[in-house]
This record gives sequence, structure tokens and C-alpha cells, in this order.
Amino acid sequence: MEKGYVQVYTGDGKGKTTAALGRGFKVVMVQFLKGMYTGELESSKKFGDNFKIMRFAETKKFFWKMSEEEKVELRDRVQHEITYIFHVLKSEACDILILDEIMGAMHGGLVTEDQVCQMIDTKPEGMELVLTGRNVPDKIFKKADLVTEMKPLKHYMNKGVPAREGIER
Repeated sequence: MEKGYVQVYTGDGKGKTTAALGRGFKVVMVQFLKGMYTGELESSKKFGDNFKIMRFAETKKFFWKMSEEEKVELRDRVQHEITYIFHVLKSEACDILILDEIMGAMHGGLVTEDQVCQMIDTKPEGMELVLTGRNVPDKIFKKADLVTEMKPLKHYMNKGVPAREGIER
């Protein structure tokens, strides 16, 4: 890729992770706060060896249901794991680096806004960097080249329909 940009997919709507996927490129996706089996894991198998998923802050519990002790433990683990992201950036190990739910990890105090800005600043010229998650901070918004907000106008979830196999999970 000659020129890579910084993309942000944010908002309360569905499709942030799906929008982040590349086609025909070497992709590394780092997922934060996803411990359950999700559709991306199944879909990524179809991409073959060019698509690698790593999970950081992997947990089966929702963050807001964790004790303070569990949150501290998770933050310490993420701070250790985050060195992998800087390795990928510096070694140019992929064409597209997706940091899925990085905003949630940041809002939960697992990653700092300054660390995410440093990742953006470290991004090689030819690598695309995609960040997903709700409530993008202004500092990251300004650094990004593209910001798309997904907004649900109507969702069957509001009628009590749970996440469906093969669609939402």
C-alpha cells in the first residue's frame, strides 16, 4: 500500500468491526474486551493466512461488572500485551492493523489516550490503521483521516431480540 490512513469507526450502531475488515491485504486485528466467540472469528477463517486475530483484555465478563481488583489485573495484562501493537507498527508486519474496540479499552482505563495517539504517530506511511469503538475522543478524532459514526435508527434489539447466531455473533 503506497499511502495508509487512519480510520475510525465509532457510534452505537452495528457494523464497526465489519467495516474495518480489509480485502486482499495482510491484516492483523487486535481485539479488546472480547472474550466470547464472535462472528469475526468465524469470518476471518475465510481470509486464510493473511488475516490474524489477537485478543487483548480477553474476558468473559462485561467490564462494568468487574471488581476493581479484576480491572487492575486486566489493565496490567493489557499494558504488557500492548507492546505487541508497537512491534507490529515498527516492523511493518501487516498492511492493515485493526484495533477493534480500542475506544472501549481506553474508556475503561486499560489503554491511555496518549498511548493510542502514540500508535497513530508510530504508524508507518504505507500501513492502514483502523480504530473502532464508541465515543472517540477529540484528540484521536483530529488525528484520524476518516471518522465514520454508525448510528442505529431502528434496531430489533430494542424489541428484545437477542444477538443472533451468524448475524450479530
